[in-house]
Amino acid sequence: MRPEVRHNVHVRQVLGEGVPIVLIHGVSSSADVWAGVLPALPPDRPIVSYDLRGHGRSPHPPPPWSIDDFVADHLAILDALGIKAADTVGFSLGGLIAQAIAIEHPERVRRLVVAGSIAGRTEEEKERVLARLDRIERLGPYEVAKESVERWFTPEYVAAHPGVHDQVLSRMKELDPVSYAAAYRVLATTDLAAELHRISAPTLAVTGSGDVGSPPHMSERIAATVQQGRSVIIDGAKHSVLQEAPERIAEVIYEHIN
Repeated sequence: MRPEVRHNVHVRQVLGEGVPIVLIHGVSSSADVWAGVLPALPPDRPIVSYDLRGHGRSPHPPPPWSIDDFVADHLAILDALGIKAADTVGFSLGGLIAQAIAIEHPERVRRLVVAGSIAGRTEEEKERVLARLDRIERLGPYEVAKESVERWFTPEYVAAHPGVHDQVLSRMKELDPVSYAAAYRVLATTDLAAELHRISAPTLAVTGSGDVGSPPHMSERIAATVQQGRSVIIDGAKHSVLQEAPERIAEVIYEHIN
């Protein structure tokens, strides 16, 4: 693995042959969130993951940011690594970034996977996410994090992993509040549902059956609107499917990109 800083992001690269797999994480985490998924991905393929701007070990360019800024960061990585096209996998905000790349730069995406991703928020869902954004901007990530464990994980997972509550609070406490709010604003105010029909890459949309912020109807809409799509709903999981069901996520990704 070769970590580097390129453009506005910190990149981790696993060398291999064939079409690269590029992983894009969500708000408040880092490339580390893929740890449980990586071992089950094709072992002979190049894998690239990176910390989004304002996350992990990446720089913190001054906000405001837009979805286009995240897309530009992603394209800069591909160009720097000489990658013409990749199998692109995005989670949560990463799923929105991946959608935007596939819409505006279809030649850079061979196959697309979006997990826990947004599309077609209802009016009620828009109100809820904007209210959460307001709390984040007023109170900061740590205070809002106290409600995140219940949103992100099932009670069964929390009972089986009693340290997860403290782990989430610790991670959120370390976040830069300005960067976190800037990234969450992009997540809360971006919806590409009207443009999904432009995605030509074969697309897999997957989410947990209990996901509140990215519920099953969104993955089903993505799959039904893109030119070649299918959806998978993982029973007994909430938003943090990469941690709650890493083997199942890796399985459906493997099936889709191989």
